[in-house]
Amino acid sequence: MRRAVTIKHVAAEAGVSLQTVSRVINNEPNVRPQVQERVREAVARLGYTPSLAARRMGGSRSYLLMALNDRDRTIEGWQSGEGTDWVDQMLMGGMLRCAESGYRMIFELVDTHSSNVEREVQGAISALHPDGVILTPPHSDNPLITDLLSRQGLPFARIGSVEPGDGFAISMDDGKAAEVATDHLLDLGHRRVAFITGSDEYALSAARLEGYRRAVKNRGMPSDDALIGRGDFTYESGEAAMEALLNLAEPPTGVVASNDQMALAALKVAGRRGVAVPEQLSIVSFDDTPIVKFSHPALTAVTQPIAAMAAEAANLLIRAKSGEGDLPTSKVLPFDLAVRGSTAPPPRPA
Repeated sequence: MRRAVTIKHVAAEAGVSLQTVSRVINNEPNVRPQVQERVREAVARLGYTPSLAARRMGGSRSYLLMALNDRDRTIEGWQSGEGTDWVDQMLMGGMLRCAESGYRMIFELVDTHSSNVEREVQGAISALHPDGVILTPPHSDNPLITDLLSRQGLPFARIGSVEPGDGFAISMDDGKAAEVATDHLLDLGHRRVAFITGSDEYALSAARLEGYRRAVKNRGMPSDDALIGRGDFTYESGEAAMEALLNLAEPPTGVVASNDQMALAALKVAGRRGVAVPEQLSIVSFDDTPIVKFSHPALTAVTQPIAAMAAEAANLLIRAKSGEGDLPTSKVLPFDLAVRGSTAPPPRPA
C-alpha cells in the first residue's frame, strides 16, 4: 500500500521546518517568497493534502468554530421524536460556510441552566481551541457565557439576539415577523386573533409578542390578554395554551404560534375538539421547518432564515480571525411568510 504523505514529508522535501510548511499552507506572513515557492513545489510533487492538524501547526489559527446549543431542549426534542430540524439547518448553514474557507464546525451541547455553565464552556474551549464561537438561543443572551468569551478575547456570534453587547449579533426582525403573521390573519378578516408565546428565556419571545400587539393596535382593536396563551416552545405547552384559548367564551378564529411545535400542537387540539382548520380556525406558525409542510393542512408559517443566520455567523467569525477590519457588529437577515392551507377567512356569523 502507498504510504500516506504527511507534512513531515513535505518539510523534508522542501528542506524547511514543519512550522514553515504550515505557514505556507495557511497563507501566513513572514515566509520568504523563495521558501514559499519551494514548499508549494514540494506539495505539488508529493500530492500532499493538508490535514486540519497540519494547518494548526502555525499556531495563529485552529481552523475550528464551535457552535453551542442548549443541551436540555435539544436532547428533549430528539428523545421525544417531536424535534424539528432547527439544529440541522443551523449546522448546514454553518458547516457549508466553514468548508468554503477550509474550516470545520464542532457542535457542543451545554446546559444553560447549569450552575457549572461557565466551567462547561471553558472545558470545551480548552479542549478544542476554536477560532470563534457561535451561540444559539438562549445562550446568545446568557451573560455568564458572553462575559466569559469577552474576557478571553475570543470572537463570538449571537444568533437570534438583538441585545447590545460584545460579539456579532445575527438575527431576523422577530417583532416585524410576528406583526406580518398577525396582519395576514387580520387581512383575511379575523377579529379574534390569539398569540401563543415562546419561553421568556429567549429575548426573541418578547419581540414576537410585541409585534403581535403592535399589529392588533394598528388596526384600532382593543388588547385582550385572554387571547395570549403562554407557551415555552414545547409541544405540551402549545397543547395547554390552545386548550385554554378554545375554552374562552368567545374563542379566537385565528392564532399565531411562536414556533412549529406549538403550532402543530394547536392543530392537534383543534382536531381533537372538532374545530376544523382552516374553516373554523386559522393557524400561523414560526420557523417553517419541513415538518409543517406535511401536516394536514400544511401550516402557513414565518420562514426563519436559520441556515443563513448560522452561515453569516460563521462568515463574520472567519473574517474576524483573518484580521479583516470594519466588520458589522450586527446583521438582520430577511424573513418570509409561506402561505399554505392552514389559513383562510373566518367563518361567517350564523
